[in-house]
Amino acid sequence: MIDKLEAIKKRFEDVSQLIVQPDAMADMDNYTRLNKEYRDLEKVVSKYDEYSTTLSNIKSAKEVLETEKDQEFREMAKAELDELNPKKEELEEELKVMLIPKDPNDSKDVILEIRAGTGGDEAALFAGDLFGMYKSYAEAQGWNFSVVSLTEGTVGGFKEIICGISGEDVYGKLKFESGAHRVQRVPSTESQGRVHTSAATVAVMPEAEEVDIELNMGDIRKDTFRASGAGGQHINKTESAIRLTHIPTGVVVECQDGRSQHANYDKALKVLRSRLYEMELKKHNDEISSHRKSLVGSGDRSDKIRTYNFPQGRVTDHRIGYTVYNLPTVLGGELNDFVEQLRIAENAEKMKDGEME
Repeated sequence: MIDKLEAIKKRFEDVSQLIVQPDAMADMDNYTRLNKEYRDLEKVVSKYDEYSTTLSNIKSAKEVLETEKDQEFREMAKAELDELNPKKEELEEELKVMLIPKDPNDSKDVILEIRAGTGGDEAALFAGDLFGMYKSYAEAQGWNFSVVSLTEGTVGGFKEIICGISGEDVYGKLKFESGAHRVQRVPSTESQGRVHTSAATVAVMPEAEEVDIELNMGDIRKDTFRASGAGGQHINKTESAIRLTHIPTGVVVECQDGRSQHANYDKALKVLRSRLYEMELKKHNDEISSHRKSLVGSGDRSDKIRTYNFPQGRVTDHRIGYTVYNLPTVLGGELNDFVEQLRIAENAEKMKDGEME
């Protein structure tokens, strides 16, 4: 582990020199990458420096015990070791987690899709609740949140809603949200007070750049149609809505949220590229899971991942068996507990399988 940490410290020193070169900002993309690498490495190096200091202090305290005859000094050295040894173990565990390879997609922005599943109108209302939950969480994180397209439910909520979220570490925090979310509650239309179970599916896709996936524009059929729903009167009088069909895969994307055909085309292309990238990512993850089944990393939309039980005020994540009894707070956007617990579970799996840098 020390060799890996020394290599990271050397790279940190190199990057520190590169970003202050006079011509560093000539290539802004490279400058941005270097700055991000600097921030990531700085966290590890800072923790490693603290660890090195602790090791040095332990060595000094042991030398006192080996050479010092004065009982008072020996007692002080023993007391210091009693504090330093647990700290050393704690720092070692933190560094082991830091050395786990990061998912290269963690820093990407995301396309978030929420679709009503089984349960009719109640499922659409629940999809609306999930939309509100993620929107509030995004705002609390300081992320940018925008709606790409939506289809409203007949009594409220959404049959489908697609959003774009951008900011720092968006995919890294939201990637475990993909899957089937289930709600258990008494619908407002239920006269007998019976609890119904409904579901909505969530897909969190890393936003793909042009360099991530090669897209042949000749494989895409573009159709225009008249938009419906929100957007003002003029939006319904022109064929501003866009439908893109990727012929080789059959993937279809529609966008009608923007006020111009050009804006809708750009948004639809972004979603299409991300869906195709997600398909390739799923193939890759399936290959990995063939020899290591991940508890939290499959991202399969059909997997039931979480239940929101209103009568009990309970939210349970079935992948890690984690339950909280603050349902209103969770739906209000407080997802940090789940994000942290799922990250811990994934890191534990990787450490178990020896996936260290």
